[in-house]
Amino acid sequence: MNFRVATVLLASVYLGTFLVSNESYAEKPNIVVIMADDLGYGDLQCYGHPRVKTPNIDQLARDGVRFTQHYANGPECSPTRTAFLTGKYQQFAGGLECAIGTGNVGRYDDAIRLANQHDLGLPADQTVLPNLVTQQGYRSAVFGKWHLGYEPKFNPKTHGWHEFFGYLGGNVHYFNHRETSDLHVLFSDDLPIYRDGYMTDLITESSVKFIEKTKEPYLLFISHESPHFPFQGPSDTAKNVTSENWMDLDQDAYVAMIESLDSSVGQIVNAVEQAGQRDNTAIVFVSDNGGFANAANMGSLRGAKSTTFEGGIRVPLIISWPAKIQSGQTCDQVCITFDLTKSILNLAGAENQPEQLDGYDIISHLVERKPNSPRTLFWRGKRGERVWKAVRHGDQKLVIKTGEPDQIKSVFDLSVDPAEQHDLKATHPKLTLQLMDLLQSWESSLKPQR
Repeated sequence: MNFRVATVLLASVYLGTFLVSNESYAEKPNIVVIMADDLGYGDLQCYGHPRVKTPNIDQLARDGVRFTQHYANGPECSPTRTAFLTGKYQQFAGGLECAIGTGNVGRYDDAIRLANQHDLGLPADQTVLPNLVTQQGYRSAVFGKWHLGYEPKFNPKTHGWHEFFGYLGGNVHYFNHRETSDLHVLFSDDLPIYRDGYMTDLITESSVKFIEKTKEPYLLFISHESPHFPFQGPSDTAKNVTSENWMDLDQDAYVAMIESLDSSVGQIVNAVEQAGQRDNTAIVFVSDNGGFANAANMGSLRGAKSTTFEGGIRVPLIISWPAKIQSGQTCDQVCITFDLTKSILNLAGAENQPEQLDGYDIISHLVERKPNSPRTLFWRGKRGERVWKAVRHGDQKLVIKTGEPDQIKSVFDLSVDPAEQHDLKATHPKLTLQLMDLLQSWESSLKPQR
């Protein structure tokens, strides 16, 4: 089946096309996006974790909608964040199919080329968030992890965010805020800054202050490090974390990190309530990719971060907006990160949206109580010679891994086998060919802008 034909059919038959008009939401809502880092599908109490206690996030789910089939655009950090800011598949940006390495290192051929040119990162002219939102009178801020380029030209301020506090790379020591190379990457706007405190707490403090002081409608992107390694809970001040043991697993610390993240969510919601804004504030809680292998709980899902099995890309998503969305729901609609982008743009009444945006307005799906519809979604992630790919077409999914001795080509029916235990490739050759054609057609349509 031709990729473009399949996409048009699904878009027209199942999803339709619409924009939320400004008249739909007379008072512009505040928008808060809380993104966890490497949080596994089963890492929250409301998603079945047997040990972690997350009362604040669970309450957010009770006050809104908990999704069961939400996907990250990429199996790693930078790719998903690229899709979130651009509203398109990250492959169009160039060089961002893999997480940028510590110290601005490219990890596959295209990224290495761009790094050598001092051009590894997300160009500001490719982003739609926050620029199109701020044009509607919104105040915007991003606090926490950036991971979209170390060079000054990639700083969040160049992308149109009014305020930034956080770190430029993929992860830092939770207490001294440096990378494994001892590189200082903590910034306030475009200037280096030194702060005392636990990283999760610092991100939370900046976010609460922003909510308290901002009088106009706002877009707040809270980009947490937790529970990404190094595994340091808020009481682990004496733990000796070095470049040699940076990724060493500490399960007790991992639990403490998630519970600290939950406390942060509680403080954010409380700040919104204290400001008298809760009813008309849309709060989104989501993860950027699947959990770190052996640390995270993926429930029954197979695989972990960096793979395109379900455990690497299916992640928690909770959306709460008391003014418009009925509480206490569970939603099985298949959706993906750049659907949040489309939703935010429509929610803010953003005009002049690029025609090539790939997302579906998942918030309007909830507000208008639309029936669930099939999707066709694609993934590709590169690191060195290794490439992970996948396509989900309705409930059918193809997973491919190349470039290493243990190569994979498997087909699954997620409606009966979400754990991906029963490979249908041999028994369903026509389905396999159909999914292969969809994936290859999508890949041939990708034309990076750099």
